[in-house]
Amino acid sequence: MPHNIVETARQAWAFRTLLTAIDAAGLGETLAGEGPFTVFAPTDDAFAALPPETMQGLLEDPPALARVLTYHVLPGRITSAQITQDGEQKTVGGGVLKLAVNGAVTVNDATVIQADLEAENGVIHVIDRVLIPAA
Repeated sequence: MPHNIVETARQAWAFRTLLTAIDAAGLGETLAGEGPFTVFAPTDDAFAALPPETMQGLLEDPPALARVLTYHVLPGRITSAQITQDGEQKTVGGGVLKLAVNGAVTVNDATVIQADLEAENGVIHVIDRVLIPAA
């Protein structure tokens, strides 16, 4: 049986920073909850590409960190097979992500590098950069 999104991320290969951020923002219980959710999950390398002061500032400001993290989460389960055309999706944090299909699937300026990590309460798509919502 698949695990919830948090457990699935914990077992995957590159989400230590994301999991630390989820804990710091107090979102672990939500993302382990009923869902369903679609999570665009930045890798550790994606977080490492942020300026160090940006990441430190987010970790010191849980509400800002929560805004950034919820910008990566869509309500409902959206698999890669369902992303067939360009469009916009509203995030659980109230922002809007632009999805584009052009050989690969992109989300704003990030590329989906691995799709459809199934979890019992949703699906994770691995992306190569951190999405930062407009202020």
